[in-house]
Amino acid sequence: MAKKESSFINMVLTLLVITVVSAFALGSVYNITLEPIAQSKQKAKQDAIALVVPAFDKLETKKVMPENGVDSLEMNYAYKAGELVGIAVETYTDNGFGGRIRAMVGFDPNGVIIDVVHLEHKETPGLGDKIDKSKNPWSNQFRGFDPASKQLKVKKDGGDVDAITAATISSRAYCDAIERAYQSVKKEGGNQ
Repeated sequence: MAKKESSFINMVLTLLVITVVSAFALGSVYNITLEPIAQSKQKAKQDAIALVVPAFDKLETKKVMPENGVDSLEMNYAYKAGELVGIAVETYTDNGFGGRIRAMVGFDPNGVIIDVVHLEHKETPGLGDKIDKSKNPWSNQFRGFDPASKQLKVKKDGGDVDAITAATISSRAYCDAIERAYQSVKKEGGNQ
């Protein structure tokens, strides 16, 4: 009987030591990678801003709460020689087939879309992931799109946007994210 108890205690202690060492190792890796991941996300955001607005020499950022959203949007006002040249809005929608879609939408001072790039999504590979410019030129249709005179909805819903074949939910979601950004630009305008 004493041998069984000793064996049981040894197993419990061994498992406890392994658990503590594993937890420490996992925590250490998390702390080591936290800063590089944050820097990488910030660089991706800066690169996206540079893609969706014209060249600028000054950037001012403002957080706004959209009327139909749960999280704030980040509006980045791009200036060149003191003149507003564009507004890059980091927007989102939770209506994607795979969950949240984040995008950067660039507007000129009149509210016309300059360009759009996705920042993050979990859409179905080969279908909904075609919102990614590197996989499909579908999102190029938003360049020069004027939401004041056109509907930011897929044609199936009475709008002016061609949907991705077999990925209507992703297309609708992307339009929703862009519409959310446009409504914030319309509400806030070029005002800081």
